[in-house]
Amino acid sequence: MTCDEMLAVTEDQRLMLFGILPGSPGSIILLGPHEPSYWPAICDSPKWQDRMPDPVPRWSHQIIERVAQVTGYKPRFPFGEQPTPFPKWALESNYARQSPVGTAIQAEAGLLASYRRASELDCCIQVSRCGSPCPSGTKSYMAACPRGGALTGSNYDLDACWGYKRADPDQRCLSAGCLVRRACPISSLHPRMAEHSAYHMQQFLK
Repeated sequence: MTCDEMLAVTEDQRLMLFGILPGSPGSIILLGPHEPSYWPAICDSPKWQDRMPDPVPRWSHQIIERVAQVTGYKPRFPFGEQPTPFPKWALESNYARQSPVGTAIQAEAGLLASYRRASELDCCIQVSRCGSPCPSGTKSYMAACPRGGALTGSNYDLDACWGYKRADPDQRCLSAGCLVRRACPISSLHPRMAEHSAYHMQQFLK
C-alpha cells in the first residue's frame, strides 16, 4: 500500500496527515482530526453513546486499529500503559515547530493541533522540514491569556490556568477552548468545532 492510499484510508476514518517523522527502519505518520467532520463522528459513535468513561480514547483506539488492519502498519497511541512521545514527535516532524508559547504549532491546525494517533510504516519516507508555520509579526496570541501570562514560552503556570478557568463567570476558555490557542492566526482558520475544544478543556480540569 502506498502512502497516498494509506492517507485515503485514514481520511475515511475522519483523520488527516499532521506530519511525517523519518525513522529507522520506518517513518512515523502522525495523524490528527479531519475537521470539521471528526467531532460529529465521535458523538454519533457507540463509544460516545454508551456513556462509559473515556469515549474519545476508546473511539480513537478503535479507529486506528481499523486503519492498521487495512494498511498493515503498526499503530501508535499517546495513551495507554505505554504511551508514545507524541509532543516530541510533533516537534521533530516536517509540519510543526515550537511556537512562541512553547507548544507545537502545526502548519494547518496551528495551536489547535491534536496528535492522538500515528502509524509506523515499514519504509522510510524522505521529507523536508517546513519553516516555522507561525506568521512573522503576528504573535498577538502570546498576550491573549486572560489570566495574564499563565502560558508563555518559558513557563506554563498550570495552577493559575486551572484557577482562572474555574473562576471565570463567562467560562470563555471552557466554552470554546483556550483563548491563546484560538488567537493563533492559523488556529483561527482551522474548522475545529467549539464543542470539540470545550470537551477537551473540561477533561483537562478533571
